[in-house]
Amino acid sequence: MNIKPLGDRVVIKMVEAEETTKSGIILTAGAQEKPQMAEIVAVGPGGMVDGKEVKMELKVGDKVITSKYAGTEIKFDNVEYTILKQSDVLAIVE
Repeated sequence: MNIKPLGDRVVIKMVEAEETTKSGIILTAGAQEKPQMAEIVAVGPGGMVDGKEVKMELKVGDKVITSKYAGTEIKFDNVEYTILKQSDVLAIVE
């Protein structure tokens, strides 16, 4: 991948949404919720953002939970990614 985010931005690849419920009901594409779990695939350098020092706390490979409709979706080499600010990441999944 050749996408290098700037500042406090990260590039994520969303984890596929569940197609069936826990009880076995198959969901159509319209009934599925937008996935919020993703994997970090690139991290910006951090540094000065809006006059404040930002330390990057995320690293490539981290599994994270993001704000539901945060970021900008892009398609690169036929793969869908989202570029968002580190502050739009709500948690790291361990």
